[in-house]
Amino acid sequence: MASLETWIGLRYLRAKKRNGFMSFITLVSIAGIALGVTALIVVLSVMNGFQKEIRGQLLNVAAHAEIGYFDSGEGDWQNLRRLVQDKKEVLGSAPFITDQALLANAGEVRGVQIRGILPSEEKNVVEYGNNMPAGSFDDLKAGEFDIILGEGLAQALDAQVGGKVTVITPEGNVTPAGVVPRLKQFNVVGIVKTGVFEVDNALAMTHLADAQVLYRMGEGVSGLRLKLAHPQEAPAFIANLIPKADQEKIWVRDWTFSNRSYFEAVELEKRMMFIILLLIIAVAAFNLVSSLVMAVTEKQADIAILRTLGLPPSGVMKIFMVQGAFAGFFGTLAGVVCGVLLGWNIGKIVAFFEGLFGVHLINSQIYFIDYLPSDVNMKDVALIAAISLLLAFAATLYPSWRAAKTQPAEALRYE
Repeated sequence: MASLETWIGLRYLRAKKRNGFMSFITLVSIAGIALGVTALIVVLSVMNGFQKEIRGQLLNVAAHAEIGYFDSGEGDWQNLRRLVQDKKEVLGSAPFITDQALLANAGEVRGVQIRGILPSEEKNVVEYGNNMPAGSFDDLKAGEFDIILGEGLAQALDAQVGGKVTVITPEGNVTPAGVVPRLKQFNVVGIVKTGVFEVDNALAMTHLADAQVLYRMGEGVSGLRLKLAHPQEAPAFIANLIPKADQEKIWVRDWTFSNRSYFEAVELEKRMMFIILLLIIAVAAFNLVSSLVMAVTEKQADIAILRTLGLPPSGVMKIFMVQGAFAGFFGTLAGVVCGVLLGWNIGKIVAFFEGLFGVHLINSQIYFIDYLPSDVNMKDVALIAAISLLLAFAATLYPSWRAAKTQPAEALRYE
């Protein structure tokens, strides 16, 4: 009996001349479901791509984790290293000093982040020192007051390797004439490019010993930067890193500390876009209600005849549920195929139109990257398909129930 009901339901999907409008509405519903599913898959893929690429960019330049003493003069950074040296998760560590300053050159002044490093150790935690446009970390010599500038910062200051820049620290010197800024000339020995616009325009690195002198820190450091094998798991790793006895004097934080608000905003935006675009699928799915109601109204005589031949109300209900379910299935299938194909190639498509019209849609100054990334997550695709099918199935319930309530005598009275 089930095969008969399925056959009848599929038969009703094919239009005749007199019910062409009804079938047109069904096709519009299928197209609407396909369009909604496609849009949702593409949008989520692009947002996943942005999240993945930007996270990758940040992890290339930011420390995966940092630890340090609340009082910078309390202990040696070697003691901090002993806390992590036996941890398999820690791939490398390096001491650092970080503070704010102004850099001046050729009439230009820029606010920067001075980072004091040990060249031999810094290579253990960052990779952008391997292919620098000019110079290398090893060119930083203790006591020489050398400095390496981010590529964008060097361009803004018109600074060249071999030239000098003036560093102005926030802490001034007290003189009889009042507090005057502390100025020190540094030798530009290298240019570094991280690929992240904000970092390249605000990063300046000098030797750890020179930074200690510049900021009057003695032998102290700001902390120890850690490179982790699994940076995505950094929050869980640092939770138990510091012994309870040392938690009052040692702080620890991971890479999400300074970027938490950004990734929380992306997650919130992703959820909201999911809900908004899901409404497109819902509207298209519930268009099936109108087409099925019209089908039930038109097929009153057919339903009555089937009932008189012994088809139970549940069988009538199955006929129209099959009709709506197949429409929802084909719409979802078309949407998934188009969405996945478009999601995989959206970057190339956007790049093609950028080249065709001579415009650039992705600004690296805002998004860290200058191309449109995409990451098709099959779990998201499966969830979208399941929700689409569920909405299409829900849309068939009322028309099918209404068809099952048809009374044969009433339906055939005027036939």
